[in-house]
Amino acid sequence: MAKTRGRKKNRKNRLMSRDKVCVFCKEKKLYNWSDQEKLVEFLSPRSRILSRSVTGVCVKHQKMLTESIKRARHLALLPFVTKQ
Repeated sequence: MAKTRGRKKNRKNRLMSRDKVCVFCKEKKLYNWSDQEKLVEFLSPRSRILSRSVTGVCVKHQKMLTESIKRARHLALLPFVTKQ
């Protein structure tokens, strides 16, 4: 029983040890809703907004990013859903 606990713990630490740096904090630049090419990088192939754990963006900038993507969608610059 103790061996399985140790394996899970080691595996969990190994996966969580990767620290991602926020792109916005690093560059000290924010993307506006009009920068469609840059905003597409934070969308999945089905046009869903990617989570913080995937993109590595901090909480503050993830909220701003989400708001910018939603504004761009409302202005028909980005699609709500892409067909596959």
